Parts: sequence; structure tokens; C-alpha cells
Amino acid sequence: MQALMSTNKLIIYQLLPRLFGNQNTTNKFYGSVEENGVGKLNDINDKALAEIKTMGFTHVWYTGVIEHATMTDHSAIGITPDDPDVVKGRAGSPYAIKDYYDIATDLAVDPEFRISEFKELVGRTHKAGMKVIIDFVPNHVARTYGSDVKPDGVRDIGADDDTSGYSQNNDFYYIPGQHFQVPQGYNPGGDEFTSPLKDGKFDEYPAKATGNDVFSATPSINDWFETIKLNYGVYQPNGHKNNLNEIPPLWHKMRHILSYWADMGVDGFRCDMIEMVPVEFWAWLTPQMKQAYPGLIFIGEAYDKGQYGNYIHNGRFDYLYDKVGLYDAIRRLTSNDYDASTWEINSVWNHHTEGIHQHMLRFMENHDEQRIASRFFAGDAALAIPGMIVSATLNTGPVMIYAGQEVGEPALGPEGFSGDDGRTTIFDYWGVPELQKWTNQGAFDGAGLSSAQKQLRDFYGKLLNVTAASDALSNGEFYELMIANEQQPGFDTRLYIYARYTDAEKVLIIVNFNRDERSINVHIPADLLHKWGMEGSVTFTDLLTDSVFFTHNISNGIMVNVSGMNGLLIKS
Repeated sequence: MQALMSTNKLIIYQLLPRLFGNQNTTNKFYGSVEENGVGKLNDINDKALAEIKTMGFTHVWYTGVIEHATMTDHSAIGITPDDPDVVKGRAGSPYAIKDYYDIATDLAVDPEFRISEFKELVGRTHKAGMKVIIDFVPNHVARTYGSDVKPDGVRDIGADDDTSGYSQNNDFYYIPGQHFQVPQGYNPGGDEFTSPLKDGKFDEYPAKATGNDVFSATPSINDWFETIKLNYGVYQPNGHKNNLNEIPPLWHKMRHILSYWADMGVDGFRCDMIEMVPVEFWAWLTPQMKQAYPGLIFIGEAYDKGQYGNYIHNGRFDYLYDKVGLYDAIRRLTSNDYDASTWEINSVWNHHTEGIHQHMLRFMENHDEQRIASRFFAGDAALAIPGMIVSATLNTGPVMIYAGQEVGEPALGPEGFSGDDGRTTIFDYWGVPELQKWTNQGAFDGAGLSSAQKQLRDFYGKLLNVTAASDALSNGEFYELMIANEQQPGFDTRLYIYARYTDAEKVLIIVNFNRDERSINVHIPADLLHKWGMEGSVTFTDLLTDSVFFTHNISNGIMVNVSGMNGLLIKS
């Protein structure tokens, strides 16, 4: 049994404005912005936000709003063009930041007022009753980085570096005496894309280290060659650790950048690849930011289970990705892998995240992962139902949905830089076909959805709202019922059974990852019944369907039938 206490439940909707508001259906392979279109911040209007709020969301993560390198030429408005040889995709990667202080020009109706348009979006989101999360990308920047809107008095990243070699006070790592080499075989923008800068070369001397810790002037085409690794002064290029006698300049610059956005009303930061940035920096940064901006949250993209505690307790992160854990276990069950077992879920809370459950962000999709409906994952969006029930209700930590997940977007076909891999591209100009059926030319009324899609979206809305409204599911304690039921007739290792409860509310959760129905008499241990003060006849009601379940004597259990790839949340 695990006690999981929290004050509220974060329910996060992740969307890329570039994709979310785009109503263009052309979807040409490697299409330009003129051909394929692009969503705008202003597309996320009051109606859109009201509908998102109605689904039960408390926060919106606006992905890719900070200016990043792109193959689109914005020189007409005074922005220096990026060399396409160091840009991935026509639109560019949202994680190759070109200016930490600016908004992506593509997202503005009036580029001159792009920052004002972002401020207005923050205001609309708050007015709709939700909070705003944006990305903070602290490990690397675009090779073409240079801020043209930084506040007066701010020194740019790398502006004061000694490029002759390594220094704790440098913002970048340098490879002295060597020119950067664009990886051979890279064809930026595809065959049709032309640019005077597209020549297989990029002038960078001395070469800088690449974002995925490649300390070489010749990164491969499979490296993050479009990015430059940032130097926090803790580690030398050979991996040796320094003793810090003073705070490196980059730390102060990053704190200023976050303060800049927090002053605009941003409520939280999803921090990219936090394990590639020294925990000493996070331990210095996060307490200061939280003191200056009470309520500010930090979510970390993390994959090393052995370091979770370090980044929570020392790095002071509020939440971390639970990808290498619950996501992987649920994906195997959802995909019907032959050896998948719900005991893997037990391993997550009983071992991997023991003592930090409330800090783990659960999800079944995000921009890095394959779509549930894709042929690479489940091939059917409805098969996510049991996994989403567990993701939302296992503990008090946040749950996240990725725009398009709720209507079964399968991410079919290659888009350009992104291939046919089951992911919606973040590199290319593109429309999201199934999501467009819901956004419906800006009506946000779902008029184009099929009945199955409407049913799926209704499930997500019901689950998220039920989770938010239930004190037991949002704030209650957890008790796993697997051992108590493993000898019961009908039990198998594709069922997962647990309880969430407070003094006033008790909920049994039974999910079935089998493709067909299961019947089981759910046994509740005597110690738990005693703690609940529950005896005799009891009626339970499913929070998702209002179906009623009755037992004459709860000590003998409660009989339930759970259809294939489905679940129950029955409340007494």
C-alpha cells in the first residue's frame, strides 16, 4: 500500500500551435509554409480554449513557441535567414532555439507583434481557467543562435567566450583549430527546396560541440548536428568534473531568460533533456525561481530511473516524465505483446518510483512518441482506454494528453524530414487530419468527426473530468489489489486492480488489457475493509458509465464484468 497525497491534479494538454491551428489539408511532402500552411497563436481563440477546458484540462503546454531555426526566409522583417544545412525540416525543430527571448515568427498573424500575440494567448488561457506551460531547452541551441530582441544590457549566449579552448566561463564548448563540417548526405528541405545557402557547408570556426554530447567538428547525420551543446561549467569535454568557485555566466543568463517569460505570466516550464544538464544548475535555479514566482512549476524530461530521486530532491523538479516505467509497461500491454504483464505496473510504483509517485507525469502520447492509432503502436486508438485509465488514476501526479490523441490521429505517411514512423512531425509544415475534423475550420465543434471518434473524445473528457472531480482519484491513497485477487477465478496478468480512497470516498479500479471480456469477483482484504469501515451490502457505481454493481456482503467481494480493453472506476 502506498500513501499518495497532493493538493490538486494537473491535467495537461500538449499542443503545437504550428499544427493545432493549421486548417490547410494539402500536406505536401516537404511542403513550404505557403503550400502546407501553419497554425497561428491567434487560432487558439476563446472557443478553442473553452472546449479544451471542458475536456477537464488544467494546463496547456504550448510546444514550440520560442523562436527556433527554420528554412523559411523571414529576412523581410529583419530576421537573419538560417542556413538550411543546419536546420532539420522546412519548419525547423522547435528544440533548436534561435533566440530564447523571442516567439517563432511563423506563429504570428502580424510578425512585428509576435510577442504581444503570445502575451494575449497567455491572457486568454488564464481567462479560460487554465495555466500556461512552455518549453525551456537548456542543453543546446541552434547553430545559428543569436538574439535580436534580448532586453537592453543582456549579453548574448557565447558573446564573451574565449574560443581558443575550454573555460568554465564559456557558454559553449569549442574544438580549437577545426571547422565545423555538415554531415555528408544531408539534403535539407528535400530535392525541390532551393536556397543560395544550401551548399553543404556552414561557416563555424572554431567548431562547437554538438547538442547530444558530440565533442567533434564532424557530427554524423544521426547526431543533433543542427544544435550546439551549452557549457554549464561543471563538466570538461573529457567528462572530468570541475570544482565551481563561482557561478558560471550561463547560469545567470538562463535564470534571466526564465524570469523574462515568467514575467509574461507563464506558469510552468517543461524542461528538455534535463539529465544532460548538471543537477547542480537545477539545484541553484529552481529554488530561486520558485521564490520569485510562487506556484511556478518545473517538469523535467527524464529517462534514467536511477536519477529520478536526484532531480526531484536535489534538482527540485516538481514532476518528471514517467516514460521509462509506466509508459513502457502500458505500451506493451496495449500492443498485446506476448509477454506483457500487469505486474510490470506493480514494478513501477513498487520499485522505480517508490516514494516519488506524486512527482511522476503519466502519458500515452507526446511529440516524441508514436501515435497510439499508428500501425507502429496499437493500430486502434480505442485500445488506449485501459492504459489511459491507469495513467490518469494510478496516483496524484499529473496526466497528459497530446493534441490529436483524443480523436485517434494515426500520423500516416512521411511528412518531409519526418518519415513514416507513426509520429506527427515537429519538423515540417503539416496539418493533423483527424484533429482538423474536430477543429473544423476554427469552429472547434467536431463536426467532421466520425461517431467512433466522438465516442473516443467523450471517453477522454469523461475520464479527465471524473479524475479531477473525485477527491479519491486526485488526492487519495493507493492500495494495490493484485495479490489479494491473484487466486480468484477469472484473474490473469492482463487485469490490473487497485483502490484509491479518502475517508469520504472509495473507488475500485479494474482494468482489462485482454482483448475479450473478463469476469472476476474482486476481493478486498479485511484490513482495508476495516480501515474503510465497510461491511455488509454495498452498492458501487461506475464513474464512467453510471453502471451499478451490488454485493450482499462486501467481505465476499464484488462481482464485475469488464469488457475487453476497457475498465471500471466503481465508487461506493
